[in-house]
Amino acid sequence: MSSKAKVIALILSSAMAMNAYCAEMSSKDAPKEKAKPVNTKVEFVQKLQNLLNSGDLDAAIASFDSLSDENTKDSDLMLIKASLLISSGKTSDALKVLDALEENDPSNIEVLEMKIVAAKAQGSKGTSAKKAAISKVIALDPNNATANIELAQEQVINHKYKFARNYYKKALISSPKDPGALFGYGQTSYYLNDIDEARIAFKKMLALNPNAAIAYQYLGKLEAEDENYKAALEYINKAIEIEDDNYDFYMDLGTYSRYRGKFADAEKAWTKAISINPEYFLAYTYRAGLYDEQNKLDLALNDYRKVVETNPKYYFAYEALGILAWHAESYDEARKAFETAYSYNKENVSYPLMIAACYIKAGQLQKAKLFLQQVMKGMADKQTVEFSMVRLYHDQGPGNAENDLAIKIPKIDKTTPKGKMLFYFALYYDLKGVNTLAAKYYAEVKNMNSPMFFEYRLAEWSLEK
Repeated sequence: MSSKAKVIALILSSAMAMNAYCAEMSSKDAPKEKAKPVNTKVEFVQKLQNLLNSGDLDAAIASFDSLSDENTKDSDLMLIKASLLISSGKTSDALKVLDALEENDPSNIEVLEMKIVAAKAQGSKGTSAKKAAISKVIALDPNNATANIELAQEQVINHKYKFARNYYKKALISSPKDPGALFGYGQTSYYLNDIDEARIAFKKMLALNPNAAIAYQYLGKLEAEDENYKAALEYINKAIEIEDDNYDFYMDLGTYSRYRGKFADAEKAWTKAISINPEYFLAYTYRAGLYDEQNKLDLALNDYRKVVETNPKYYFAYEALGILAWHAESYDEARKAFETAYSYNKENVSYPLMIAACYIKAGQLQKAKLFLQQVMKGMADKQTVEFSMVRLYHDQGPGNAENDLAIKIPKIDKTTPKGKMLFYFALYYDLKGVNTLAAKYYAEVKNMNSPMFFEYRLAEWSLEK
């Protein structure tokens, strides 16, 4: 259960307790003929209940100022006040209330649990307070669910799933039905590839709560691990029936549909995810890949544009964007995309060569030369075929440099480096208008039948013109 959910649960349970308390006091007073002064605590809880029912959180918090001195020491009321302060974002004030409660009763686990929630809500500022509260709770109750779940979540953040699962397991000893502990145990078991344990946890979640949509989602993930995508689809569709506005659910729906060859359904699912959160990049990425596979290149290009717009740091997209912009003859856009890709990977000689080609395509040969001059300065080994190719693009010849590369490239042993250099040799002649030699080397790239480098695709496109 999340920290916010715990606070809300406490407020709701407290509200029910208020109703019961007031009803009990009223039943005690009912037989008496003479009216008695209303007990101040009863009066307060009735007022607080009304304010909470109306949704006026600020007024509910302010109402505690009217408490008598005696009732300001009431731990139940003060715990409710702390929970309301946390819910309203006033965590520092909540911690002051909780500190006072702890001072009066250092062994009150409920107070210490609330301190964990309040300190966590403060982010990094509350780290030390949260750590101290957790330590105190564990000392009093080693299997306490709240403390162990928090310790588990810290391990999950650091990808230490084995340690995290152990904490969730301890939480389940004291609270075997805690949904947060069950989910955490199932999720970490899934990450640890302990599929059977994960399945048991998620099915127990559903036995306790048939509307636990996330349990259906993860049962779908477990089926997908075994490539049982039909069953995975059944589970994720059940999750969507319960929660039809969950971005992640539609991402999974699209993935399973794609693996089953239902490409239209995959597109529909990822489009739905985009409609739920158009500012998040992931669905654009998946849909772009689908469009690209279907040769819907204009649509793929538009989606990759959205990927880098919504997540400029997602550097994997820039190469694809550059490739598709090149195909669309949008050379300035392609160059900028390859420039970004190059900024992330200076060792890939493909990027500076494509940047230079984009400059030349745009009629900016001098800019290409200036750029490649800097590239050559940064290349440590001047004896490589790659350096010779960069220099060829810079110098635009001469003939003996061309002849030298024509001899060296076929001698490259590895397929990918050889294919890349053949492509850039072809592109060099293409840019110079020597169509016969360009076609010859493009054909040599295609005849390799090894589409493991993006230039293979560019060679195919060039031959199709």
